[in-house]
Amino acid sequence: MFRRRRHEQSERVVPEEATAPMRESGPWDAEEPHPDTDRIDLGGLRLPHNPDFDVRLASVGDQHIGVVAIHGESTLQLQALAAPKTLGLWDEVKTKVMQQVSTLRERPGPFGTELTGEITTEGVARPARYIGVDGPRWCLLAIVHGDAAADDAAAGPFLDFLRDVVVVRGDEPMAREEPIVLRRPSEPGAETDDRPGLNPFKRGPEISEIR
Repeated sequence: MFRRRRHEQSERVVPEEATAPMRESGPWDAEEPHPDTDRIDLGGLRLPHNPDFDVRLASVGDQHIGVVAIHGESTLQLQALAAPKTLGLWDEVKTKVMQQVSTLRERPGPFGTELTGEITTEGVARPARYIGVDGPRWCLLAIVHGDAAADDAAAGPFLDFLRDVVVVRGDEPMAREEPIVLRRPSEPGAETDDRPGLNPFKRGPEISEIR
């Protein structure tokens, strides 16, 4: 709200803003002002429609728990988690990740403190970069694997992709770190019970392409 200063003599009236000012970039919360661009609606996430990325759902059983966006030889994994109303979740998740993967180290990044290093899977070490973004009652976890995790130039398209993601938290009560439900674009809804918790190190999610 704009108010006239006490010493101001002018009768000019400044109108109130109808909405809060738009931030320069996301990830966005669905309830805040954000650019109205073409996005893929996956329920809990709305992703930028970028033809350079091959976007797939990551599932455990019949539950869609995250997204994998593939570009070149690198990948971006996304998972939105429910968080407390008053405290961010990324610091807590970051601490858990570092306790399980000693090869990761903290560094400042465009979204705040992030983790970088190498992750060994099936005996093969690959660069990895963990990024966390806290929003209103949600935390968006992004993990970059491949060359884009270690090369800032290669990371550019992935960071731009992340900046245009919209998180749809919803109003329903959810447990701490519970994945926010995703669905295929053609599905009217999705299951909400018995969703698995976050485990960014566990192999085995089924990857299905979004057509």
